Amino acid sequence: MAMFNPAHPGEILKELIIESLGLTITDVASHLGVSRKTLSKILNTHGSITPEMAVRLELAFGKPTADHWLRMQNAFDLWQTRQQKASFQVSPYNVQMA
Repeated sequence: MAMFNPAHPGEILKELIIESLGLTITDVASHLGVSRKTLSKILNTHGSITPEMAVRLELAFGKPTADHWLRMQNAFDLWQTRQQKASFQVSPYNVQMA
């Protein structure tokens, strides 16, 4: 079952992990081994959590797992894309099945 307008995983990372632990973006970026700009893009929903970033987050925080971060990103991306499907101008094939 598809979720209605799922949150971007960057929002979850920001609110439930970084802010709740009282961490700074600069410190977390340094700890993860990424630039502050890269992390900031994710936290502000302008960037995606890649498989590499998902593993970095899993290594740094334990839970959620990398798989879970990627499922959240996929759910967000799919919902966003489905909102644009009318512009794709694709119709179903009308094929007779044997």
